[in-house]
Amino acid sequence: MLEVKTPAEVLAMIRTEFAPLPDRTELVPLAEALGRVLAEAVAAEEYVPDFDRSTVDGYACRAADTFGCSDAIPAILPVAGQVLMGEGADFELSRGECVYVPTGGAIPQGADCAVMIEYTEDYGDGTIGVMKPGAPGMNLIFRGDDVFPGKEILPAGRVLTAQDVGALAAIGRTTVPVARRLKVGVISTGDELVPPDAAPGPGQVRDVNSPLLTAMLTAFGAQPVNYGIVVDDEPLLRRKLETAARECDAVILSGGSSVGVKDAACRIIESMGKLLLHGIAVKPGKPTIMGKAGNKPLIGLPGHPVAACFVAQLFVLPLLGQLMGRNQEAYTVTAELTESLGANHGREQINACRLRREGDKLLAAPVRSKSGLITQLAGADGYFVISRDCEGLPKGAQVQVYLY
Repeated sequence: MLEVKTPAEVLAMIRTEFAPLPDRTELVPLAEALGRVLAEAVAAEEYVPDFDRSTVDGYACRAADTFGCSDAIPAILPVAGQVLMGEGADFELSRGECVYVPTGGAIPQGADCAVMIEYTEDYGDGTIGVMKPGAPGMNLIFRGDDVFPGKEILPAGRVLTAQDVGALAAIGRTTVPVARRLKVGVISTGDELVPPDAAPGPGQVRDVNSPLLTAMLTAFGAQPVNYGIVVDDEPLLRRKLETAARECDAVILSGGSSVGVKDAACRIIESMGKLLLHGIAVKPGKPTIMGKAGNKPLIGLPGHPVAACFVAQLFVLPLLGQLMGRNQEAYTVTAELTESLGANHGREQINACRLRREGDKLLAAPVRSKSGLITQLAGADGYFVISRDCEGLPKGAQVQVYLY
């Protein structure tokens, strides 16, 4: 029997055994920052906006000059001029006057609100009538309302989104300090494996795990390096694993992780450094190996694609995120099971599911898949966990679904 650890113990071990890799910061152009991990917090060095501005097309004025006005009794204000887009308002508005400003235009000193043009009437004699009273600050953005010097815009460890790129552009950042992409070696093992473009012979199957893991790593922001398929030959596997460990920041191999005659992965990983675990109390994915050579993770995943997929999602990606100094949050939704599900295994059970909405209910339909049937996971929206102490869940039970 394998000496297994609980999922919670594995995640705690990852936090204590692996530290963010040092000296990994690189500057990239703003156009290449999307999806990268921010290496250091970014603070503003200037005001955004750098002037008071209107949020509407209309007239800037003093709110006090419009108090009590209505459609029947408009406030009559002379128009002192207009502010053009891209120009400053380097004058002061006198009491009882107004000035036309477009959306985004600068507000002159003395004005404290902007009245939408829809609530005004141009009399054609240099005056307008205001039919709706203004209030101080109405329809205005003041200097520094968005950001001001010293304000932190983005924290270190954040995975940059398109909105973040826009915020960086707003404060004039043309280069961004990000964590260098992790190089992660990917190896598939097994005499039965052939490449995806080959026709399997008797007893053979296509290699699913290499493309699967490569895609997961790329989506996570890592740089996968595919070392191909290695047959069940211990000296050959050792050489391949040592090469990958020398050239990469982490290595993931799949297959050869169970307790069997040809399963040499555990022995090789232990000889290269430190064996941290061999077995996790989770279904699917129990025969997982984790070790380290220095601070480089060496991970042995089960050969079955569904098991490899779940273990990579639950444990490998958090481990790589730890090395990258990446902030990691699990996004979940609460959903109702569409059918009952048994789980009497004495270990946590991971179930993929598809989500759909019926009325005001969010429903989770379990994907019933054996660990070797990867195509059944296609189209899954996330997964939920059944506790090791639970024998199953009834139809209608509420579950927390972790979104892919």
